[in-house]
Amino acid sequence: MRAYVEKDSCIGCGVCEACAPDVFEMQSDGKAEAVADTTDENKDAVQEAIDSCPASAIREEE
Repeated sequence: MRAYVEKDSCIGCGVCEACAPDVFEMQSDGKAEAVADTTDENKDAVQEAIDSCPASAIREEE
């Protein structure tokens, strides 16, 4: 599975990177990007990032 950040919705708060720094990175445009796949080891952190995103800008797809 892979998380995706909707760039138009992202407000750049960084909560996703704080929750799952191995999956999300803040880019030079101030928006987050998912840079790694969701694994068994990080799936709980990715779900926390999805649930914590104040803009509901993160989704996960298979």
